Amino acid sequence: MFDILVVEDDVNTQKLMCAVLKHGGFNAHIAKNGLEALNRMETRRFDLIVLDLMMPGMDGYQLCEELRSVGDNIPILMVTATHEIRNKHNGFLAGTDDYMTKPFDEQEMLYRIKALLRRAQIASEHKLVVGETTLDYNTLTVTRGEAQTFLPQKEFYLLFKLMSYPDKIFTRLQLIEEIWGLETETDGHTLNVHINRLRDKFRDNPDFEIATVRGLGYKVVKRV
Repeated sequence: MFDILVVEDDVNTQKLMCAVLKHGGFNAHIAKNGLEALNRMETRRFDLIVLDLMMPGMDGYQLCEELRSVGDNIPILMVTATHEIRNKHNGFLAGTDDYMTKPFDEQEMLYRIKALLRRAQIASEHKLVVGETTLDYNTLTVTRGEAQTFLPQKEFYLLFKLMSYPDKIFTRLQLIEEIWGLETETDGHTLNVHINRLRDKFRDNPDFEIATVRGLGYKVVKRV
């Protein structure tokens, strides 16, 4: 099931969008503005963003520009109350993939979301590619050339998380909460064991390495 982040400051619109998404078979998550959305994205992976335009703090334009400026290609559907064509143009220039105006047709929204997911090759593949290395979320495998490695679930989720954001530092606490859950009793030792196993398995992979950031946590670094 795909995770969709709804970035909308109006509570009633939030509820409506979440109800539509859940009816369509998606997991819906909420952020009240662009800044809150960025914070949510630091600790969780989303498959698509449904984005309001006018919000306090950081609006839809700014969030789009911020994500695209760092190379994040997550599909974005902008949904806004403004009908002016220049706002639509500005939305596409900022980096949105599609645009709808309020009030929106619920079924059309679902169709557009499914089309964006297909376009991003998420719906059919759910894969992540770094260099010549491919991570397949559905089969928990890492493939490069003829070599294919099947990983235990926690190891795969950990590697997928790190490789989704190359060069981004994740603290040990962030990784533990993301992979094992908020209520887990898992400690830093378990995380270190999983990191070391991944390093052993992909020590000779020319596309990436897992680096320790002393005093902070870990990050994936692309090898040149």
